[in-house]
Amino acid sequence: MPHESTAVEAQALSIFTPVNLILLSLAVYIIYSRLRPAPPSNIKHDAPRVFRTFTPKTLSPYNGTESPSVYLAVEGRVFDVTAGKSFYGPGGPYSNFAGRDASRGLAKNSFDEEMLTPLDKPIDKLEDLTDEEKESLAGWASHFEGKYLLVGRLVEKGSKEAEEAKD
Repeated sequence: MPHESTAVEAQALSIFTPVNLILLSLAVYIIYSRLRPAPPSNIKHDAPRVFRTFTPKTLSPYNGTESPSVYLAVEGRVFDVTAGKSFYGPGGPYSNFAGRDASRGLAKNSFDEEMLTPLDKPIDKLEDLTDEEKESLAGWASHFEGKYLLVGRLVEKGSKEAEEAKD
């Protein structure tokens, strides 16, 4: 019977061949790699944006050239459209609206400069818009509300709201 024990030992030793040890090590490494917890990631947080009151002149620097942020106003609400900088920033198809009240241009589906109210004039009340233009403007306002962050409101220079915002 001593011969049987030698056969069992030989069979056990044949399991521990160099190839099997390499495969076992590889399997252990793969299992460890899959089960090991991931290192903590550093999440970049944007600076908090405070809802504020803008006048046409205080909104104008947010055009993507004077400020890295791009804001525009629609129906008295100011939106941060920086995420769409390729559209609203410098060189974009809607760049003339950056830092401005875009309401009339959006209502009339016109991107011409004459659609913009000069900064030293009162905010456009949009009283002469047709029903179709008002509907178009409402569609644009809904688009901005759903896609971009509301960061403020647009008021007249010298208004009570503008004076309160200075304090």
